[in-house]
Amino acid sequence: MNHCLSRKNMKISASITLAITAKAKKMKADGIDVVSFGAGEPDFNTPDHIRAAAIDAMEKGLTGYTASSGLLELKEAICDKFKNDNDLEYKPENIVVSNGAKHSLFNALQAICNPGDEVIVSVPYWVSYPELVKLADAKPVLVEALEENGFKYTKESLLKAINENTKAIILNSPNNPTGTVYTENELKEIAEIAVEKNLYIISDEIYEKLIYDGKHVSIASLGDEIKERTVVINGMSKAYAMTGWRIGYLAASKEIISVINNIQSHATSNPNTIAQYASIAALKGDQGPIEEMIKAFVERRNYMVEKINTIDYLSCRMPEGAFYVMVNISKIIGKTFNGFTINNSMDFSEYLLDYAKVAVVPGVAFGADNYIRLSYATSLENIKEGLKRIEEAIK
Repeated sequence: MNHCLSRKNMKISASITLAITAKAKKMKADGIDVVSFGAGEPDFNTPDHIRAAAIDAMEKGLTGYTASSGLLELKEAICDKFKNDNDLEYKPENIVVSNGAKHSLFNALQAICNPGDEVIVSVPYWVSYPELVKLADAKPVLVEALEENGFKYTKESLLKAINENTKAIILNSPNNPTGTVYTENELKEIAEIAVEKNLYIISDEIYEKLIYDGKHVSIASLGDEIKERTVVINGMSKAYAMTGWRIGYLAASKEIISVINNIQSHATSNPNTIAQYASIAALKGDQGPIEEMIKAFVERRNYMVEKINTIDYLSCRMPEGAFYVMVNISKIIGKTFNGFTINNSMDFSEYLLDYAKVAVVPGVAFGADNYIRLSYATSLENIKEGLKRIEEAIK
């Protein structure tokens, strides 16, 4: 018997952030007062009317299987959302509902990639993009998106990365981890390249509702040619504080959808039925709770950015969306604090956890070792205390 496990899947790396998160959790469990800036989820409960819809569905016995690609009523609500928010016309047959937006990304890459294909990913990247590309037998091609360019692709950087093996470009706006938001003109430039070079765009728009400056534009809305080659990814987690409900969705051409339907029908069948009914209530119901959340995020973001830029050796740009700040730590690399020498973002994260009892995410997790990521999906009180500790740790 040959005991060699899957070569492809053994090449998938574990999340670098897990080690720090596990350590921070253990310290908290041991009664140590740790301030955590690691959260990738809103610190609000799911709004009442959404929770009530889930309970109602259970009471009515709506607990069986649905179509594997999701409830028709939910797909119709998603189509209405695309029309109203994004000026995009889709029919229910263009939609697949999945177990979270990450699952939608997985499905999209599985549907379009062949061995040897290349998929362009901007750096800093959300930690799962390169691994999802590898799981689809393709190769992630990393393109530096520099802070001085707002952490965005430039026309030059994209054109340089494209060759005959390029299959797709992953676009994430508003962006995790940088909070950057692409303008309509920047998206037009990317759309022109994709059409000219015959590439797919996988547009991850999960943070679309969390924008504080400018407005969200979906690249798929910029014309029929680009719409035809774009897979739009979205979901319920971030806008509706529904991270644990695990509902994501995507919209694409019928050709792509039919492949995804087949993949999902064998891999998972339908996403959670009760969470689907809750999602219908979220999309069709009162959108007021989003406004409340945005108000809190704006106040926290403004405080965090202002404070970081007064701390020695640290700097950051003002993010336009999501709930993260990428803090530039390049001036700290090579310095020694309290006998602890900082050679990279992992060292700095460990130092902050051990010495200041503050948990942050090292930039190396996103391919950007000169940074750390701080989330402001935590109370203003926590933010003030955590930043005070960071400041003291590097004095």
